[in-house]
Amino acid sequence: MHYAFDMWMTREHPGCLFERYADDIVVHCDTERQARNLRDFIADRLATLGLELHPEKTKIAYCKDASRQRGDPEHTSFDFLGYTFRGRVARGPRGLFVSFSPAISAHAKKAGGQKIRAWHLNRRSGTDLSSLAEEINPQVRGWIGYYGAFYRSELYSLALRIDQHLVRWAMQKFKRLRGKPIRAWEWLNAVRQHQPKLFAHWHLLPPIQDRLVGAV
Repeated sequence: MHYAFDMWMTREHPGCLFERYADDIVVHCDTERQARNLRDFIADRLATLGLELHPEKTKIAYCKDASRQRGDPEHTSFDFLGYTFRGRVARGPRGLFVSFSPAISAHAKKAGGQKIRAWHLNRRSGTDLSSLAEEINPQVRGWIGYYGAFYRSELYSLALRIDQHLVRWAMQKFKRLRGKPIRAWEWLNAVRQHQPKLFAHWHLLPPIQDRLVGAV
């Protein structure tokens, strides 16, 4: 793609900035007309090489924010590298405003949830809590390091999901907690108070007693 796209764009359309990772590409245009024309040019270029644009992923998105409010475009967001770019409320020197910004995408959140389920923590009652933390923390730190660069609060649901699975683990591990989710949450909260750095995601969450403990 370096010669098929990058060099061609630099030569033929030097005024259009773009980002590419593998075959995922975002191209910046000033107007919708320019974007539609460029999409056709790119399609023609790829066709000469036996390639084609993805029929579902390829779209023209209007980066609607506080300063761009014209019309009612079909698309006002797009996904790129695990992020969803769209208008979001942000705080500036003059108060709140809408900024076109990235945050972890719904697809990436779903993939993270699937990964958490694949750990099967509740089946590992023979393992202690420190061993579980040692195993999952590298993965969790990776998520926080990558997706936490923007709107870290969007990672709250994944962090809560991990604690829900830890509560299930505790109810399997300790007879006194079996069938008692509220007491299991209280137990996990006590562990967190004594060892707040045990799990990499704990600093993202409010105190456990402030959450809905019934969602186990």
